[in-house]
Amino acid sequence: MKSIINSLLAITALSSWFTDVAQAELPQEIRIVTYNIHHGEGTDGKLDLERIAAVINAEKPDLVGLNEVDQGVRRSQGLDEPAVLAKLTGMNYVFEKNIDHDGGKYGNAVLSRLPIVRHENHKLPSDYEGEQRGVLEVEVGDKGESLLFLCTHLDYRPDDHERLASIETIESLMADSDGQPVILVGDLNATPESEVMETFAKSWGRSNSEPVATFPAAKPEKQIDYILFRPAAEWEVVEYRVLDEGVASDHRGMMAVLRRIE
Repeated sequence: MKSIINSLLAITALSSWFTDVAQAELPQEIRIVTYNIHHGEGTDGKLDLERIAAVINAEKPDLVGLNEVDQGVRRSQGLDEPAVLAKLTGMNYVFEKNIDHDGGKYGNAVLSRLPIVRHENHKLPSDYEGEQRGVLEVEVGDKGESLLFLCTHLDYRPDDHERLASIETIESLMADSDGQPVILVGDLNATPESEVMETFAKSWGRSNSEPVATFPAAKPEKQIDYILFRPAAEWEVVEYRVLDEGVASDHRGMMAVLRRIE
């Protein structure tokens, strides 16, 4: 990790970093990864962002949604984790905090091989004095042709109330999208048969029609991480799978290849 720190001393702790990307038009097929990285700490207790980056790079994704990301937090050696991962993957990035934590910031991040047009973080409903949740909205492509990529991490408690309220907020945000293609990824803390996922299914397609286990990483027993898309009729799922890596984080990553139907 020291080598990473030294190589990134010149990178300032900004919320976003846009690199030069040759590809401006949206590809017909888009490779997506969603990954709750547990601030880079694996099931072996080691903080290793190079390991996280290796998992991502193996999939050659166009877009990556990351949950539980630290920026300048003591427990993760004060690293600017989004900047480190952007450097290690060669991708653009956006990070937005949802809470201050342990001397730094904690939230969601997006890595993109596509040009980033704009980004905005939206707070989600919070029912109690605890962790503020958010949904990070990133528009990628160019002004002529773009899509919205949303990354979120919903409440973990057994009661679905806050998660359902969060869906209402997300639906409100999407009301003005005017049919624009949208992909939503993240740790939704809900199993496929839950009311939460049934509610999402009313307006979103899902990469996997049958449940696939993503958590806990060492021996996955349930799916709580998802790749969703809308309008559902305008996307075709080419491929999806859970990533075969159970040490780098406490979640398994998930990937999907989505093809736009014209």
